[in-house]
Amino acid sequence: MDKIPDERAPRPRFRGRRVLMPLAATLAAVAATVAVTSAANAGTTLGASAAEKGRYYGAAVPAFKLSDSQFATIVNREFNQLTPENEMKWDATEPQQGRFSYSGGDQIVAHAQSHGMIVRGHTLLWYQQQPGWAQSLSGTALRNAAINHVTQVATHYRGKIYAWDVVNEAFADGGSGGRRDSNLQRTGNDWIEAAFRAARAADPGAKLCYNDYNTDGINAKSTGIYNMVRDFKSRGVPIDCVGFQSHLGTSVPSDYQANLQRFADLGVDVQITELDITQGSNQANAYAQVTRACLAISRCTGITVWGVRDSDSWRGNDNPLLFDRSGNKKAAYTSVLNALNSGTPIPTTPPPTTPPPTTPPPTTPPPTTPPPTGDGCSASVSLNSWNGGFVATVKVTAGSSALRGWTVRVTLPSGTAVTNTWSAQASGSSGTVDFRNVDYNGQVGAGASTEFGFQGTGASPSGTPTCTAS
Repeated sequence: MDKIPDERAPRPRFRGRRVLMPLAATLAAVAATVAVTSAANAGTTLGASAAEKGRYYGAAVPAFKLSDSQFATIVNREFNQLTPENEMKWDATEPQQGRFSYSGGDQIVAHAQSHGMIVRGHTLLWYQQQPGWAQSLSGTALRNAAINHVTQVATHYRGKIYAWDVVNEAFADGGSGGRRDSNLQRTGNDWIEAAFRAARAADPGAKLCYNDYNTDGINAKSTGIYNMVRDFKSRGVPIDCVGFQSHLGTSVPSDYQANLQRFADLGVDVQITELDITQGSNQANAYAQVTRACLAISRCTGITVWGVRDSDSWRGNDNPLLFDRSGNKKAAYTSVLNALNSGTPIPTTPPPTTPPPTTPPPTTPPPTTPPPTGDGCSASVSLNSWNGGFVATVKVTAGSSALRGWTVRVTLPSGTAVTNTWSAQASGSSGTVDFRNVDYNGQVGAGASTEFGFQGTGASPSGTPTCTAS
């Protein structure tokens, strides 16, 4: 398989549910909408056929192309899901710190809603396409800004997004299976977890996904992501789905389906999020193979192609999409529709999904006696506040001796409540709250530091937190 990175080639840079149903119900409604428009469409368009199988078939679109009549006609006829290409990325939604712009994203959401389509939000945090002001930040300032960005954007679209790519492309290429070095990664290895927890707090009804490229087969990179997802599931970190971009060359990896299945077996949905395949003698067969792989996995909830016509693709002359430059259906289109129509009809019960947890992650109960005082560590807090809420980042620093564990006590103002905590366990949500280390950040060398954070509603804390070594 050609190793083709996502979104490296320049793309045009354009700005501009209140009731959420389970996926099967949503797509059944989409299919009904299509049927009302034209009963003859059932099974003869990508979206209608996918909806019959309890899935979606969508496309990534830029807002400005919705005014192109040929483009819009194909989109409205064929797809039941839309992904904004650039309109929901950080540089588009927060061009100046604290000043948000949603016009392009709102346009795509409104178009989708008016045509009975669902929306995948792309993407809350990514090491590329950051606004200049974010690129100039680092450490705690960047962490605070990133979490606030996640909170504000996900809150703006609350109830309107089926699934969010919360974090995009955080793992490195090559054989290490480790994280990509980026300004976000340098804020602390828990930044992905923090982003997912903030997204859940902001929009509990949206599915939260991790998205990446060159992960289509079983390799070091996909295994690194697999291990992260397994860890998140074991610790109650809210992750519901994994996106496989699938920017493919002339063939599909032989272990493509097996790779999707191993992620599904962890208890997350899998989604093919940015599909495009180099044109050649095998293009139609490869598209059909990807479609059949998704249909074979009950937790593969849908497929999105990255663009509509070959002229819309970011991949130059690869001609990797389902419609040619004149808007005509290609052989690849027919192979996909045939594969969809050959799939098993939608079951009488929805495919399994990962609902938001009905109870918060386990916390450490309040101690029956106050933690002992001592000078083994100190704590300082930095705040990113807005009207009605805040994010606090707490730095824990060891004294002259190494720490084997720590507890930080924070007194919250009356009416303030903790809604989200990362890299610590909280004893409660109001009043005096003790935050204890988790297993990976309890040991701190002499003079060294670690960080945890929490999000809250109401007034931000003003006092100095106390730290006790344990």
